[in-house]
Amino acid sequence: MLYFITSLIAVLGVCWIHPRLVAIALDKNIVDNPDARKLQRKPVPVLGGIAVFFGTVIGLGCAGIACDCSDLFIVVVAMMIMLYTGTLDDILDLSPALRFLVEIGTVLLLVFVGGYTLDDFHGLWGLGQIPREVAIPLTVFAAVGIINAINLIDGVDGLSSGYCIMAGIQFGVMFWLADDPVMAILAAVSAGSLIPFFFHNVFGKTSKMFIGDGGTLVMGIIMSVFVMRLLQHDAQYMMHAQENLGLVAFTLAVLSVPVFDTLRVMTARILKGKSPFHPDKTHLHHMFIRLGCSHAATTLAILMLNAFVVLCGWISYKAGCSIDTQLYIILALGLLITFGLYNFMERQIRRKTRFLHLLHRIGYRTHLNRTGIFFWLQKAVDRI
Repeated sequence: MLYFITSLIAVLGVCWIHPRLVAIALDKNIVDNPDARKLQRKPVPVLGGIAVFFGTVIGLGCAGIACDCSDLFIVVVAMMIMLYTGTLDDILDLSPALRFLVEIGTVLLLVFVGGYTLDDFHGLWGLGQIPREVAIPLTVFAAVGIINAINLIDGVDGLSSGYCIMAGIQFGVMFWLADDPVMAILAAVSAGSLIPFFFHNVFGKTSKMFIGDGGTLVMGIIMSVFVMRLLQHDAQYMMHAQENLGLVAFTLAVLSVPVFDTLRVMTARILKGKSPFHPDKTHLHHMFIRLGCSHAATTLAILMLNAFVVLCGWISYKAGCSIDTQLYIILALGLLITFGLYNFMERQIRRKTRFLHLLHRIGYRTHLNRTGIFFWLQKAVDRI
């Protein structure tokens, strides 16, 4: 019940502050302007990250009445640093190098002050706890990678927020099963704070607002904390989990689409002699848009692909596969639905096959903005 109440408080907090932030953003011209790389056709307010942070912190504050959440103080500080950095980037367009330095510094803050470290493979390849001199650089590499992977999937309406809602629920269930109420509360309030924003982002017209780098960096650091907590030696999750549960495989399954799609995009850029941070339109969500799919259909398709990987990981665990095999299955599926699917569809587009024409017809039918239901949802969301 505590998880539901705190999540509901986060929802209500975002509902209250969202229209006020939209008005401020429009009044001060804090908007994301369209260009050749972006998919929107008009300027859109870009302060959604502040709304999500507000809802999450309000939810945590209320949860502190019934549960000791003092361990999350350093996490909130890290979230605040990411919020400021991302919001400044939205407004001033910071350099990638500066952003990386801030991200690395924030992760090191979590490591040395908060004690969050990815330092135990929990039996994968026969490995348990790893030395601290290896764990710290591994933690920084993994956490910064996750932060940027979450940031880079923010390309169509509802994708980053919808993904983080789903991931937050999945991590929250794991923390609940492992009897870690503090992390479960953080998962509940972060998912709850994203729910009203998701509906405004997908269906809103006058209330539409982007989550911006401020929001994606906040959610990225939260996802990093979840991974570090699960793969931390002294967390003792294996005491609560059933035998043969691959925690590394689970975390990679939950993060499969953002992580593998980011690896694919950056690899392709490097092979073309470009900077891996050079912006383009080669992400998985761009491919669905090129097939004629609506933003909502693109978001749904990618979330279903990610959920499919998690489901296959769970099936492999229930089937008695070893921890190593669970990871190999997740790796294979992650590569298949990012590298494999993208390259297959690119080949169809280049050759203009009959299959491509079929996909175009299906894609165009996903545009709900031409239906009465969409207009009804739009009016309902804008009134909230």
